[in-house]
Order: sequence, then C-alpha cells, then structure tokens
Amino acid sequence: MAKTWRVAIIGRTGKGDYGHSLDTVWASLDNVEVVAVADDNDSGRIQAAQRTKAKNAYADYRQMLEKEKPQIVAIGPRWLDVHRDMVLACAEHGANMFLEKPMCRTMAEADEMVEACAKRHVKLAIAHQTRYSPRADRVKELLAGGRLGDVLEVRGRGKEDARGGGQDLMVLGTHIFDLMRFFFGDARWCYSQIFQEGRTPQRGQIREGAEAIGPIVGDRIQASYGFDHGVNASFGTHRAKFGAGQRFALQIFGSKGIMHMQTGALPQTLICEDPSWLPGRKGAWQEITSAGVGLPEPIKDASFIQGNRRIVLDLMDAIENDKQPRGSINDGRASLEMILAIYESFRLQKPVELPLKNRKHPLTML
Repeated sequence: MAKTWRVAIIGRTGKGDYGHSLDTVWASLDNVEVVAVADDNDSGRIQAAQRTKAKNAYADYRQMLEKEKPQIVAIGPRWLDVHRDMVLACAEHGANMFLEKPMCRTMAEADEMVEACAKRHVKLAIAHQTRYSPRADRVKELLAGGRLGDVLEVRGRGKEDARGGGQDLMVLGTHIFDLMRFFFGDARWCYSQIFQEGRTPQRGQIREGAEAIGPIVGDRIQASYGFDHGVNASFGTHRAKFGAGQRFALQIFGSKGIMHMQTGALPQTLICEDPSWLPGRKGAWQEITSAGVGLPEPIKDASFIQGNRRIVLDLMDAIENDKQPRGSINDGRASLEMILAIYESFRLQKPVELPLKNRKHPLTML
C-alpha cells in the first residue's frame, strides 16, 4: 500500500453538500493527497477545490473515478437519493469509501451496496462518529465490568425539533440505533406505534421526507426492540412543544444505576450509581471521560474534524489489514434496518423479526 493515500471527494452543493466535514477532514492528515473533487454545481465545485486543495475538479464523479483512480472516496452528500449509485460506482472502480449517514433509503439499496463492496473487496465506513469516541469505549468497558449491574432497560430519543417524527427517525435516529448495536449487538424484533396529530396515520398522510430520505409518516413515533440476554430497548421521537433538542441521547438503566450518553466526537457521557435511578437521592451524576469515571478529559478537540479523523484512520487500518472498519457498511445497513422495522411493524400492525424479510420500503406498500 502506498505511503500517501490518494483521496477523492464527492459533494453536491445545494443537495446535501459535503455532509458534516467529510471534505475538510483530510487536511488534518499528513499522508493524504486530495487528487480531485467532484460536484455538479459549478460554483460549489470551485469553492470545494479551493477548500480542499484538490488538484483537479470534475462535474461528473464517474469521470473523476475513471481518470483519478483514488484509493479512498469521501461520499459527502447528506441527501440519500445518490448514495446507492455513488457507492456502486466507487466499488466498481475499486475505491474504498467514507460515507455520510444514513446509509441509504431502503433495504434493497443497502443489500446492493453491501454486495458490491464485498464483490470488489473494498471497505466502507459510515459517519457514525459516536461509536468511534473513546468515551464509547469506556461505557462498553463499564457495562462489561458490571458497573451498572444487570441491564434492565435501554432508552433512546431523537432530537425532537421541527423534524420530530419521521424525519427525526431517519436523519438522527440512525445515531441512536448505531449506539444500541455497538453496546448490545443486533436487535431481534421490533414493535412500533406511529401517530399523526394524535391519531393513527392514513395512507394519504405519508409524505416524502426532506433531504431525499424517502417516504416518512408521523409526528410521534414510539418503538420497542428486543436484544439478546433479555435487553429491551425503546426509541421515541415527537415534534416537541417543549425541550426540543434536549433529550437526544441514549440512556442505559441497570440494577445498580444509570448511564446517559449523547452523540458526537466527545459526547457528554454520565453515570449515576444509584439503583433507585433517582440522581441526588443516594448518588450524583459523574462524568465519564475518555480516561474513565470522574477523571479529567485528556482530549480537548470535540469537533467534527476530530471525530471524522478517527473514522478515517480506522478505515485506513481496515484497508491495510483487510478487516472491516469499526463502523462498517454492515453496521450502516443494520442501523437502517432498525429504522425501517418501525415502518414494517406499523404496516403489519404487529411485532416484526429482524433481519426483515421485506426489503422494500414498507410505506410504499400501504
């Protein structure tokens, strides 16, 4: 493997742009050469080339892949309508990928992407930053060491701003589901309830989500999941009148206390060692840092760049050692599957098993 990585960047100015710093992370690495950027927006392409110091710029990402032959491609657009096509094109040219989340729109698209990467033996890392945080490692160690006792309940909530409901589920829920899987493995079943203005939604209330995420429904969603070893989890989102953005986190309730974890490169992470689950009664919240419970945080940079840097370095290691990245294409697919299981349960009006048998988008089948 070459000592200097040939990296290309795909963006779409005005239609998902370059995601959360997937274009600028490469400047933090010494062993990277940004050989090209692709963007079908003329002014956006010029600005991206200047910003990333790319040697060449293309309107057509396929032409860029053909001519530049990069080893790694950052697929930046947040909009999901192009993820499948871009991943398949990169895989066809033998390029490894760093992909903005969520992965794609349907399980059928996800299956195609997984198959294409496996066929060409390329690696793909998803931009789920929190699973790469050293604070997530500390939480995993504390759980394994029994610091919370038996895990009795897991609770995740979306951001619950103006996107509360279906949009929140897809765009931000993916982070929460990825964390659930990081700590507890694969979900085995899902049961959901969806409401629109307090009532069960009808077919006519299904709508296309923003950012080309596909069909969505509901302004209030509640779902339950079953994991191995008797771990039960829930996810909820609604269009909040109060506290929007304040509950976006994962909480883990054990027989000895509670953990609370937000999202990001260095997310706020807390533990209260009180079996009553009532902070202040017998115990107080303590911060979990990258060093451990109650210890000073040795890492000062909590930026998107820092979080993405961890992902990129892990991706490079995965390529060199022929292993899957810490947050792989399979993890991206599994997180999407937990999202779409909510709609499949709503469609069938009963619990559904995972992996899903239905690979189409459930809302297109109502």
